[in-house]
Amino acid sequence: MVLVFIIVSIAIILLEAPGLVKKKMWRELAAFLAYLSLGMALVIPQALGVKLPNPTKAIEALFRPLAELLK
Repeated sequence: MVLVFIIVSIAIILLEAPGLVKKKMWRELAAFLAYLSLGMALVIPQALGVKLPNPTKAIEALFRPLAELLK
């Protein structure tokens, strides 16, 4: 399954990156590669059965003090 995700990611890069390079859209290319890398960094461990922490808990811990101040 991991191999499928890697092949799909490579296909997406091959479809999208040349157009961005041709138009010299360097910032967009960097953002595209950063988001794709982040997505793959989350998908691969999950496909291998690794338990990932719930991001909602981190967001809640970050904003709870702000919510308490606004009460």
